[in-house]
Amino acid sequence: MSLTRTTCPYCGVGCGVLAGADGTIKGDPDHPANFGRLCSKGSALGETVDLEGRLLAPQIDGVTADWDSALGRVAGAFGDAIRDHGPDSVAFYVSGQLLTEDYYLANKLMKGFIGSANIDTNSRLCMASSVAGHKRAFGTDTVPGIYADLEEADLIVLVGSNLAWCHPVLYQRIAAAKEARPDMRVVNIDPRRTATCDLADMHLRVAPDGDVALFNGLLSYLAGHDHLDARYIDANVNGCTAALAQARATDPADAGVPADALDAFYRLWAQTKKVVTVYSQGVNQSACGTDKVNAILNCHLATGRIGTPGAGPFSVTGQPNAMGGREVGGLANMLANHLDIENAAHRDTVQTFWNSPAICDHAGLKAVDLFDACAAGRIKALWVMSTNPAVSMPDANRVAQAIANVPFVAVSDIMARTDTGDLADVLLPATGWGEKDGTVTNSERRISRQRAFLPAPGMARPDWRIISDVAAAMGFGAAFDYASPAEVFAEYIALDAAARPFGRDLDLSLFADADYAKLIPQQWPRDNARFFADGKFYHADGKARMVPVTAPALDHAGLTLNTGRNRDQWHTMTRTGKSPKLGAHLAEPYLEIHPLDAAAIGTAHGDLVAVRTDRGRAILRSLVSDRVAQGQLFAPMHWTRQTARGGTVNALVAPLTDPISGQPALKRSNGVSVKPYIAKWYGFMACAQRPDVQTPYGAIARTATGWQAEMAGSEVPQDWIETARSIAQLPKAQPSVYEDKKDGTVRVALSSDGVIQAVLFVSDRPVTLSRAAAVSNVGSSMPPLSALAGRMGKDQPDPGAVVCACLNVGQNTLLDAIEAGATSVEALGDATCAGTNCGSCKPELARLLARQNLRMAAE
Repeated sequence: MSLTRTTCPYCGVGCGVLAGADGTIKGDPDHPANFGRLCSKGSALGETVDLEGRLLAPQIDGVTADWDSALGRVAGAFGDAIRDHGPDSVAFYVSGQLLTEDYYLANKLMKGFIGSANIDTNSRLCMASSVAGHKRAFGTDTVPGIYADLEEADLIVLVGSNLAWCHPVLYQRIAAAKEARPDMRVVNIDPRRTATCDLADMHLRVAPDGDVALFNGLLSYLAGHDHLDARYIDANVNGCTAALAQARATDPADAGVPADALDAFYRLWAQTKKVVTVYSQGVNQSACGTDKVNAILNCHLATGRIGTPGAGPFSVTGQPNAMGGREVGGLANMLANHLDIENAAHRDTVQTFWNSPAICDHAGLKAVDLFDACAAGRIKALWVMSTNPAVSMPDANRVAQAIANVPFVAVSDIMARTDTGDLADVLLPATGWGEKDGTVTNSERRISRQRAFLPAPGMARPDWRIISDVAAAMGFGAAFDYASPAEVFAEYIALDAAARPFGRDLDLSLFADADYAKLIPQQWPRDNARFFADGKFYHADGKARMVPVTAPALDHAGLTLNTGRNRDQWHTMTRTGKSPKLGAHLAEPYLEIHPLDAAAIGTAHGDLVAVRTDRGRAILRSLVSDRVAQGQLFAPMHWTRQTARGGTVNALVAPLTDPISGQPALKRSNGVSVKPYIAKWYGFMACAQRPDVQTPYGAIARTATGWQAEMAGSEVPQDWIETARSIAQLPKAQPSVYEDKKDGTVRVALSSDGVIQAVLFVSDRPVTLSRAAAVSNVGSSMPPLSALAGRMGKDQPDPGAVVCACLNVGQNTLLDAIEAGATSVEALGDATCAGTNCGSCKPELARLLARQNLRMAAE
């Protein structure tokens, strides 16, 4: 089987992948982003390329249709809205999952041919505050550094970045560098004690949104201890005096970090020339996200620690092509190729190059405002591409209602059922990863190819072609007449050449004569290039700007909610949810809660809790842990209405945004109440086919033998056999029942032709059993009552809950290895293979070792 060189479709690290049509997946050892490493998600890509649940033909009003009819319906709806209500009555909402060629054409159609800037992207939820901060400081949206800086730095400061879970390959690069150079120091600044803390020499548990106070305090300390680079500032930076005055007016204690810890960090930063500050969503997803970015940039500009090997600020992106989208103008306040909507000369250049009938002359609606306009009836036609805003947006229930309120909605997706697709008038089947060709740009400005190694299924088409076909149906065919994505890429590079007289940072001349088919991963403007060490910035005067930023007044009363990601899941799980490996680690929506808060609420580890805000309600599994501080809660955002009843976490989040970037504040929701959720019964099912769960709480996940479901019901059924059949969708299966009325338990096995098809375990309290045993029994021909034992057979060790998803190593297996003498993470890897692939589970291995060592010491 030959393998195709392509690029991972998950985070912004942009790892190279060797992929085969038979599902073979390997890290590309020659790709400079990962050098062969892959995380658990990348390693499991082969489990996600099946056609189950795929959208394979266009649908109009829920009925299968041909392409001409679907395209005509989309073009007609948009054309009618533009004719009757003007170009600003229509909108696109697109995605960092799109390839650069797709993104480029979506922007060309909306901004140049429809004539509106109402095209925004889920990157607004990811990196908009970084874009705004970069532009305020540098004059352009420029990432100064490269990944090699992470290995050359003497100090790495991680801010709002759980790198171990969200960018595991970068985490492993840093871990390897630290092992090779033990004097390297790592500081983790995060309200939570995440897995990333295992790599850190110092953890600063900053208060939510305390980052501005912390970095203003650092700037003041640097000035007060003579660590500013006066020569660099005088030659290259404006605004230092005002920024420093504001920093000195800030009380660093407002960061919520003890004074001695702050002083130790400030001294370390001041005394280390080669310092890289890596930041991510904990900085960006905030009502003061842009100010946080500039507070960080101010410290690097004031010391000249930018653009040199091992020194600089580094924004790591969350999506595979968030950077490519920014380059082609994917946000509503941008033009293509890092040009500005507000600049008439920029607009004229783009319109002339496109030969378009119009060009937008003002910024369009940013994501939250866009869906507000949908709710208000101002948007008459909406096209959503490759994203799921009915789940991922804040105030998700209201966003779903807003989409339903739009007179016409088109959705391009690979899946037949998503929360957003269920609201569409027209569904357009798109090709997915492995089926389409194009380019992506990663966090270090490296452009790589995604290549097809599978045929397009059914009637699915690549997004660039769907966009071109709609444009043609709207009468713009001559300007969208492309035979391949290579032609689109060539046009994008040519636009870059036309824009070069403006002296912007984006320089794609390296790709002007490149062979698209053989394109190798390369950075713009050239490999290993860094920005700003020479003092050349992109404001009109050629200088950078330090921006005075004010720390927000923080209210610490009551409970606050922080949202984020799981180690093994991605966005709304349309891809990762297909993988049994990835669903095994944390299989249902949960709430991390501090032990003291749990005691006050009256909940214990493993209970269900009802979480409320003024926006919505969710039912989540309680994970009691001191990983969160008292008064702070954490919940991941992945579960949809398709995979969990009552588990849509972003339904709890208010649509509060940063006033500059428009990025939603997903990391800090106030006014949260938590109460125990008391059900009449609790259940767990393992079954061969997708279960139909209709209980108030329910969460489903793929397993190696089919599916599993966690449930909690408000009414006790009269007939458990029929209930089991209904959930498992097996109306004629043969039942076997075990009931213990004294213990409050019922167990039902369903068989067909002597094969176990489903097992249901019910209790009047949260169900405890070996879930691994229940799952493994599905598809077996063992006696039904044996399948209801809820534990492994005598000759089968119970691996326990999965810790290492890559190699399916469970907690019990690891504990056995520790008991047998494995005393280090490396020894556990030798004994069980855990942690030897992507390494994302190594922090959990370390915690298991520490817990067992503590227990043995106590004995």
